Amino acid sequence: MRRRPWLLIVLCALVLALLGLAVSLAIVSPTAVGLAFTTLPVAAVGLVIARRQPGNRIGLLLLGSSVVFLLYGVAEGYSVWDYYFHGGTLPVGPAAVVIASELWSAIFLILPLAVLLFPDGKLPSRWRMILRAYLAVSALIIGILLASGAWQVSSAPIVVDGQGQLVNNPPAPPGVPPIAIIILAAAVPVFWVSFVVRQVLSWRRANGERRAQLKWLLAGSAASVIGLVGTFLFAHVSGLLATVLDAVMVGVATFSLPLCISFAILKYHLYDIDRLISRTLSYALVTGLLAGAYAGLVLLATEVFRFHSTVAVAASTLVVAALFNPLRRRVQHAIDQRFNRARYDADRTAAAFAARLKDEVDLDSIRDDLAGAVQQALEPAHVSVWINERG
Repeated sequence: MRRRPWLLIVLCALVLALLGLAVSLAIVSPTAVGLAFTTLPVAAVGLVIARRQPGNRIGLLLLGSSVVFLLYGVAEGYSVWDYYFHGGTLPVGPAAVVIASELWSAIFLILPLAVLLFPDGKLPSRWRMILRAYLAVSALIIGILLASGAWQVSSAPIVVDGQGQLVNNPPAPPGVPPIAIIILAAAVPVFWVSFVVRQVLSWRRANGERRAQLKWLLAGSAASVIGLVGTFLFAHVSGLLATVLDAVMVGVATFSLPLCISFAILKYHLYDIDRLISRTLSYALVTGLLAGAYAGLVLLATEVFRFHSTVAVAASTLVVAALFNPLRRRVQHAIDQRFNRARYDADRTAAAFAARLKDEVDLDSIRDDLAGAVQQALEPAHVSVWINERG
């Protein structure tokens, strides 16, 4: 990085060192290494952005969030190693417990800054004041949480579970008015909404490339929110399938926003976002409809018609398999018509031109029709058609 190469080097060194510590703690705490490898894509995206666009602070922001997440995972593993297996005899054990129990909130406070700074890491002067206020509120929240953890560790015997979390919950530390904590906690969502408002205002003024970048940001943010909601839902459900779905939701919540931000900032396949969104919507709707149909058919066959369960499952599977392609085509057509209008209109224009071309014999008419179809489908600034007259 041209301006702060030392900061990039320090952050990368911290990521590697903490990753090595997390791997070394994998025997006593698989959760620590799981959290560690979860951050690898985020750190990789941050490094690529920092190297490709040295003036963009989003790269350093993603690397910094990776360092915090890795520190949290290592602290969890170390607290398990110390208090769960060695009875608290290892050094700096209380500090690890405090970090493991309270630092998790920093992740949710850091990552939204990428939305505010998107896409070039720069802010107008009026938004810099909002950024400073948000950083002050975040620092106060993290400081209060760490102080609370330190108070709990110092006021009662330390007991941690196999995940590195405090089992005992002593009273909150004195000196911090509850109303102050409520105000700080309520201020954070207000700041997040303001970050979204900034991008919405940018969307209204943007066109072309910038609008495509904002679509990538919107897609990543929506996927992350869906992943977070799914994580909270499946975390309270038991069973192997719920565990797998919870892991999938964690991956979606963690990776979606950084990856989409990297595609938008680096302008990689930038204009494929419309097709990606339409395909994602269509397959999500198809999956939901087929899952509902499958469950309904199985319930109808087993509870109403009293078929054997294996026969009902097999018949329902065949029906759903037969419905897949017709349903997918209809849903895709509706999605393209509603949400991917430009491509839908372009496809219709090309199909109509191909149909007219079969019956056309006049060269001048074909040339004019071709120019008109290109103009209508792609809306270029200039259209010209050259025909070789040598035959």
